Amino acid sequence: MIRIMLLLSVALAGPALAAGPLAPPGAPASAFPKPDRPVAEIVAPQWSSEAERDKAGEFDAVARGMGIAPGETVADIGAGSGYYVVRLSPLVGPNGKVLAEDVTPAYLASLERQVKGLGNVTVVRGEAHDPRLPSASVDAAILVHMYHEIAQPFGLLHNLAPAMRPGGRVGIVDADDIPSRHGTPPALLRCELAAAGYRETGFQTLSGGAYLAVFAAPAPENRPSPETIRPCRDAATPR
Repeated sequence: MIRIMLLLSVALAGPALAAGPLAPPGAPASAFPKPDRPVAEIVAPQWSSEAERDKAGEFDAVARGMGIAPGETVADIGAGSGYYVVRLSPLVGPNGKVLAEDVTPAYLASLERQVKGLGNVTVVRGEAHDPRLPSASVDAAILVHMYHEIAQPFGLLHNLAPAMRPGGRVGIVDADDIPSRHGTPPALLRCELAAAGYRETGFQTLSGGAYLAVFAAPAPENRPSPETIRPCRDAATPR
């Protein structure tokens, strides 16, 4: 009876996660202002079907636009279903690494099952305001169709910056739409990234009304102090 109760308690607790953070906590979420815009709910681990995304050439366009090359370390922030993770793994090759970061327990458990056998992939449990990645470890970071779901974007961007190597690129893929419809207007994105000290280095439209915006992260010592960050008004969302 005791054994049955123990097994039942484990099952009710949800999936056991081997994934953990790779770095100590950064600045706390409470140190940053909240965004002056709606924050969309996390409703699914992927934006659309893999077949549709493959047909549209989404991954290839983003990888080219980001200049991702063999041997690099790429962090997929909010990796979700792992669509990018399994495609990044062969692209960066045996000398590269893929850090599949997420905060949702069910997605992390699914990612761990999916990447078994991929020796260059590490699943990382982050926090909503902090990806918990090692200092100066990342050549490129991607945030795909999830920026509008980040409740504390200034905290996430602030805590991501130290993980970027010099010359590293941060690429954000999102729909050109208001946050309540699961998108981020490019003007709002640029304003929020600039408020966190990031500099835009590239922009291109993708199929289906999406875009890729590429930014350079500030050096850790050049990041704005959390208390000096001012949120950007979302002019596109009706008040």
